[in-house]
Amino acid sequence: MAAATAVVALMALLAACSKAPEPAASASADASAPVAGGTLVYLEQQAHTNLYPPAGGFYPNGGILNQITDKLTYQDPKTLKVEPWIAESWTVNADATEYTFKLREGVSFSDGTPLDATAVAKNYDTFGRGNKELKLPVSEVINNYDRSEVVDARTVRFYFKKPSPGFLQGTSVIGSGLVSLATLARPFDELGDATKIIGSGPFVVASETVGKELLLTARKDYQWGPATLPHQGRALLDEIKLIVTPEDSVRIGALVAGQAGFIRQVQAYDEKRVKDQGFAIYAPSTRGVNNSINFRPDNPLVADVRVRQALLHATNTKEIVETLFSSNYPQATSVLASTAAGYVNLSAKLAYDETKAKQLLDDAGWTVGANGTRTKDGQELVLRAYEALPQPQNKETLQLVAQQWAKVGVKLVVLTGDAGSKTVDNLDPAKTAVFPTMVGRADPDVIKSQYYPTNRNVLLQKGGVSDKVKSFEDGKLNGLLEGIAAEIDTPKRLALVGEVQNYVIDQAYVIPIFEEPQAFAGAPWVKGVSYEAVGRPSFYATWLAKH
Repeated sequence: MAAATAVVALMALLAACSKAPEPAASASADASAPVAGGTLVYLEQQAHTNLYPPAGGFYPNGGILNQITDKLTYQDPKTLKVEPWIAESWTVNADATEYTFKLREGVSFSDGTPLDATAVAKNYDTFGRGNKELKLPVSEVINNYDRSEVVDARTVRFYFKKPSPGFLQGTSVIGSGLVSLATLARPFDELGDATKIIGSGPFVVASETVGKELLLTARKDYQWGPATLPHQGRALLDEIKLIVTPEDSVRIGALVAGQAGFIRQVQAYDEKRVKDQGFAIYAPSTRGVNNSINFRPDNPLVADVRVRQALLHATNTKEIVETLFSSNYPQATSVLASTAAGYVNLSAKLAYDETKAKQLLDDAGWTVGANGTRTKDGQELVLRAYEALPQPQNKETLQLVAQQWAKVGVKLVVLTGDAGSKTVDNLDPAKTAVFPTMVGRADPDVIKSQYYPTNRNVLLQKGGVSDKVKSFEDGKLNGLLEGIAAEIDTPKRLALVGEVQNYVIDQAYVIPIFEEPQAFAGAPWVKGVSYEAVGRPSFYATWLAKH
């Protein structure tokens, strides 16, 4: 009943803001020819958080930043080739420690200030070094950064302390969206307000009701989209009305009723229903580190590699995928997606084997107690994990994992928790030994971003924020990750990526579950939506057919 009431309320709101497209004077009479005008209603599952570009990895953030910011370069989502955008050309020295970019003429931010070499230099000095005073963190996609140099108004050069082979691709990602000097002068805690983000993109933020909705309007003088794209000039849409709609059934109900044109986060169990009613499902790959369960070896319950190995072999990922997901969610066969550079098939090491799991736990000294849960030295083997809301059906995934682990005598408690307590506890391995994660990026540096102590640090080396445990640090792993970030020989770099995949599985630091897409649904009258290399939508060339 609550969902039905929410549908009615949303329908009333959408009817009030709906606006039909008006054909452009130059449009062909052919129904398949793009027309200009109209408002796209886009329903997002979650509200955005902070829109400082390096925080754009959170998909609700990236979905906004992708419309209002441009990047130095453009990565073709099919070929993964890095092509010109705001930078019309570039050169890289032999050891990848100097990158020089020549910028397009006439580009400006929506506040009228120039997007010139000075602005680009300030962006990358901030992204590459952070700003402690303003609490702006370092970008996870930029490694070994030293400084910038403004050569002239249209030429900027970047210097690195060590080789940085991933930097060029890093200039194409959502975390490298270019923003105005005024935006970079604001403290981090002000950048959750979308109206404070001044970019040079095809859309600008016209208004925002924080946590509820956002209105983006087309920038009429936009003329600098990637040259490789068929569409050039201003965006075809007049507006995008983004409405935060947490309830799955409400998003789908609005789409099917024609009150919304596009929605994000379609659960696998809803795909058939949506397709049967004539709506399209889009599930672009995120091409990075798979949806996985990570262990925090600082927690004494999982400090023994045999315990972690046991739980890896106690996890039946085939059952998880077949029970909860669709063909858009391939079963993981490694730490990285099969579409990622450097992927190595490790299916044999990930085999489900309940007998082996029990033997490993026996060998580690954990014996089954009267209630079926293993104990050692008077302590039960009970682990905790918080649901990760951004990940599809994560609660159900963890609950199924809990059932599988229970068969070998290990109890997994799946928690929801409020945002504050969950965030704090997830940074403390003493409280949370198990942590579900994924990260998308179409470059080998993605694996460093995930595990390195000064990046995402999902293993919580050095104890995270805990005041109880601080023993675990894996120098071998960190050395391999540093090698990936600095190796300029491509075959050697990819070999290191393969070595890391093998190592984290051999150490059972991670249990890969499935290759995570971003799942969208669109009305048949919404045309021209595209996706960047890791699945975020772009509405630059989107148009609305008559319906």
